[in-house]
Amino acid sequence: MLERIFPRQLDNEYRGYRVALVIFGLIIAVRALQSVMVIFNGPATVTGADGIPLGSYPADAAQTVLGLFAQNSLWRLVFSMIGVVVLVRYRTAVPLMFAAMILTFVGAQVLSIYMPLARVGPVPTGLIVNRVMVGLMLVGLVLSVLKRRGIHP
Repeated sequence: MLERIFPRQLDNEYRGYRVALVIFGLIIAVRALQSVMVIFNGPATVTGADGIPLGSYPADAAQTVLGLFAQNSLWRLVFSMIGVVVLVRYRTAVPLMFAAMILTFVGAQVLSIYMPLARVGPVPTGLIVNRVMVGLMLVGLVLSVLKRRGIHP
């Protein structure tokens, strides 16, 4: 299984289930859209989808929060573009990308235990969407490392 996650060479010889590619494409598209929304509509996204009470912060602090969210979103957008390249050209790296996205999510959850974000209101929609996406990532990872029937070595 580790050989599937860390292939010896990157090529387009994908041997996992094709539905994992669909899941991967969907996740990459959603993450790219999330990133663009934060970069171009930061205040509404950060307060609405993430439940961050920007209005209760001093102006400089709110701007700093928006800037940090935007920088993080740029990183996620670049990561999404790498995902597009993987999907089109280097499909053997799909399991590795799933693993990297899962580790990123789990790492963020661990960090939030020690450095939680102050949120207001009900559970933010962004948190729900991200949890659904990590579930899809786990399914996609499993499906991408399993061999399809009829595929030899």
